[in-house]
Amino acid sequence: MSDKCDLCLLGLIIFSSLLTGTGGVNETHEFISSGENVRLPCNNALSDCNSTTWIYNSIRHSAAVELINLGIKKKDTESHERLSLGSDCSLNIKNVTKDDYGSYTCQQFVNDKQQGTDALVFLHVLHVSVSPSSSSSSSSSSSQTEISPGCSVTFSCQLYARFSCDDLVHHEGLKLLWVNQAGVDLKTDSRYQISSDHCIINLTTTLLNEDDNREWRCQLTHRNQLQTSVRYTVKNSADTASETVICVTARTLFRVIVTIVEMAVFAAATVILLQIIWARRAGRKDLQHPEERAMPTVLQ
Repeated sequence: MSDKCDLCLLGLIIFSSLLTGTGGVNETHEFISSGENVRLPCNNALSDCNSTTWIYNSIRHSAAVELINLGIKKKDTESHERLSLGSDCSLNIKNVTKDDYGSYTCQQFVNDKQQGTDALVFLHVLHVSVSPSSSSSSSSSSSQTEISPGCSVTFSCQLYARFSCDDLVHHEGLKLLWVNQAGVDLKTDSRYQISSDHCIINLTTTLLNEDDNREWRCQLTHRNQLQTSVRYTVKNSADTASETVICVTARTLFRVIVTIVEMAVFAAATVILLQIIWARRAGRKDLQHPEERAMPTVLQ
């Protein structure tokens, strides 16, 4: 247990030095929202990017993944189509996803010998998901979600960080909050239920007709300085051609249940009625030919 605490403390010290700029010129932080493009600087670049190698480390991978080797993009990585090498040897990532978070290392090699020290970039990704989910919603930084008035919906905003995110939020002044278009904290409005657990903050509300085209934003700040944000715009599904909605109202659910019960009762009544008809027909047949039951079968 003490070893785990020591590792957490070490991570906090390193993270604090990075945020305050005392960890060395070759260590930087990048905060980005999912769906956006990001540029990761290579602070040890030489004049020729043919010496540049980029390596990616994440808790999702058991080993480091080489993205760029001596200026050439590797084609066997899952994100290779979204990667490109800038003219200044920076690593460009298009349409960032929550799975892109982690540490990126820029190295320089000349004649198989590394030149200088590593340039380390920590990428942290802010991502919002919607529950119930809808095929019309996306994870981009400026997305539109179709809704039906009267539905209860929850927007979940999470920071995916390289270090222990809970400890970083608690000790380093990182803060998540939901605000409206005017930048006012939605905790001040009683119609919204806000719940948070360090790296996750949830916004739950019942949607109204007047929410059409309304925008909510999840913001990440560090010591009151905005780092990045994710915007969600609500669009009334009645105003669109799509029939996709992200929730079912209680009234609609009640009608569905009543319909199912009525169909079940009708089916059961039909079966019982048929059984009665068959039984009566069988009884009349027996009454019309009683001798057939009494006479034994004669063997010829």
